[in-house]
Amino acid sequence: MAFNTILKIFLPKDRIFYQLFENVVEVLVKMGAKLRDVVSEPDFEQRAKLIKEVEDMEHINDDYTHQIFTELGKNFITPFDREDIHYLATSLDDIADYIYASAKKINFYNVDPNDIGIQKMADLIANGCVQVHKAVTELRNMKDMRKITDALVAINSIENQGDDIFDMSIERLFATEPDAKEVIKKREIYQVMEIVTDKCEDAANVIESIIIKYA
Repeated sequence: MAFNTILKIFLPKDRIFYQLFENVVEVLVKMGAKLRDVVSEPDFEQRAKLIKEVEDMEHINDDYTHQIFTELGKNFITPFDREDIHYLATSLDDIADYIYASAKKINFYNVDPNDIGIQKMADLIANGCVQVHKAVTELRNMKDMRKITDALVAINSIENQGDDIFDMSIERLFATEPDAKEVIKKREIYQVMEIVTDKCEDAANVIESIIIKYA
């Protein structure tokens, strides 16, 4: 019998959601760290291997998200509002999707990721995933509200920094890059990476709504 099947038998039905969300954010932390590896790797072929690892993790999170929606359809009792479960699952799935999109576009456009804007964005994304993990794992008991609120404040700061880095990167790009094609390619990568920080903030907003209702 598969471990997940055994887990479902012994966990109270409403607790399954916590486990699934924790599984998702654990993978997100790994994806954020792997994106850092991608942008630090100068070799195209080695980057491709790392990007494949990011893709595999994104597929794992797709499966967890599907399980959350399946459990939502089966269970009458849920730990918090069904709408909040749906919104949180969707926002976390979006983070994974855009991390993978960021990694994929680097090799798809054959862009050298040794670029200050890309490097700083990757750092922000990795940190954002860590903060989302901190907040989500505290939802199970909601005993350390300071830990949750500190994580939410950090996520908001990361999103603001993402906006600033995006603006500065675009300004630098237009000032220093003579190749119009490179401008277009890097601008799109900046945009997708900045969206990841937006999606982290979306998840933080859902978590904030949950703790206001239930803390």
